[in-house]
Amino acid sequence: MPAFREGWKRVSRHASTAASAHARIPDERQNTAGAVAGGRSLVSPDIRPEPRGVRGAPSAVTPLVSPLANASAGASPRNEVRPLDLAWVNEIRVNLSAAERRVATLPGRRTVKKDAQAAWLLKAVSCIDLTTLSGDDTRERVRRLCAKAKSPVRPDILAALGFADRRLATGAVCVYHRFVATAVEALRDSRVPVAAVSTGFPAGLVPHDVKLKEIEASLRDGAGEIDIVITREHVLTGNWRALYDEMRDFRAACGPAHVKAILATGDLKTLRNVARASLVCMMAGADFIKTSTGKEGVNATPLVTLIMLRMIRAYQERTGFKVGYKPAGGISTAKDVLTYQFLMKEELGRPWLEPELFRIGASSLLADIERQLEHHVTGRYSAFNRHAAG
Repeated sequence: MPAFREGWKRVSRHASTAASAHARIPDERQNTAGAVAGGRSLVSPDIRPEPRGVRGAPSAVTPLVSPLANASAGASPRNEVRPLDLAWVNEIRVNLSAAERRVATLPGRRTVKKDAQAAWLLKAVSCIDLTTLSGDDTRERVRRLCAKAKSPVRPDILAALGFADRRLATGAVCVYHRFVATAVEALRDSRVPVAAVSTGFPAGLVPHDVKLKEIEASLRDGAGEIDIVITREHVLTGNWRALYDEMRDFRAACGPAHVKAILATGDLKTLRNVARASLVCMMAGADFIKTSTGKEGVNATPLVTLIMLRMIRAYQERTGFKVGYKPAGGISTAKDVLTYQFLMKEELGRPWLEPELFRIGASSLLADIERQLEHHVTGRYSAFNRHAAG
């Protein structure tokens, strides 16, 4: 039996030990990012995610099932449109210094090595929305990207890790509307869904009726997921009713297709705006909240991620619905993605390590993960260009 398979079993056996060890780790969540507002913390301290021990690895690399398929199988109920609660929105506060301290201490307290690291990285592969959103995209590039999505890690590496008999694919392929039909055709023999960026991506400044027509066109071409961009003006001016109405219309236009709300956090100026926009979009029915288009000056960061995850947790505690999270833009190394995985598990729990609730918008990340896995197997780093994604 390959050494990695044995290590995987040891990780599984030690998962309960790791969870027990977590009980001895001070819980910093009550001290960070949640300032008291209206006599109540941003996140209630009475609710806890399941025990977490980061040294344990995800239990298995499961074949990808799209969020839509999982929802229909009863894995977790889909988020529903709820009335806009402006009192809840307006009471949100963010303790900036505490949030920064929480994020700054994470790398020193959480790390995984060797077999456990390889396991976490394999799990990360299954959550990647493999993306190409360039002005020089072509149909042939999209076809190559889809081929990589269906077989993201070289078979010889998987075999050396003891995973030759496992099916591994990325979470989705994300493209412009123009290439949705091409991607759907290229992925026809797989279970990898196609995600289309929409609603005037990346600026989102086209007329509202045009945005809805673009969603409908992508659905007709076969997209199973729609990544929409919100109108940032609504957030910057505090027009939460307009943001809610816009997001609610997008959700209705998407029908059974899952919708990811791109907040473009780099344009929203403050973390309070990020938190409030996250909450409003979830109230309006967003299945995922997503950081960025990848085109802003500042894209996904651990600090913004912490704030958005706290809002997801607060929303689940009050409504019972789980909402997914997608960081995008600037996540290009295996080390980067491990940080986001650790935050997901610590803040929200084990279910948010699966593609049903966690996606990573990236293009070059997959190449670095494959390099790290090859190094784990052979002890040598290969050239980056040997792991091109498209």
